Amino acid sequence: MNWHKITEEAVLDKLKEESKQHKILIFKHSTRCPISATALSRLERSWQDQAMGDIKPYFLDLISYRTISNKIAEVFGVKHESPQVIVLDQGKVVYHESHLNIQYDAIQSLVS
Repeated sequence: MNWHKITEEAVLDKLKEESKQHKILIFKHSTRCPISATALSRLERSWQDQAMGDIKPYFLDLISYRTISNKIAEVFGVKHESPQVIVLDQGKVVYHESHLNIQYDAIQSLVS
């Protein structure tokens, strides 16, 4: 799994635009939370590039970049949770889930 790190707020507008070319997955991770570590590990162990098609994964360390996490909630209209996965398609949220409800199969089902 090849994560692309989110470290600047300006990237959010780019992600919205990029999602018009291919789906974007944002994983918001808390480095202080064992549930977040478990959800991340489960996703990474299950991830198969070929099966996930054109979904491009982005990673946000929300402890280091809490303001960006808050901005994601504001821009995409999804209440902040941690851990959290948000999938964008055509500039809009098509899937979001948090904690141990983050399921690889549910994300993979979005692949067209």
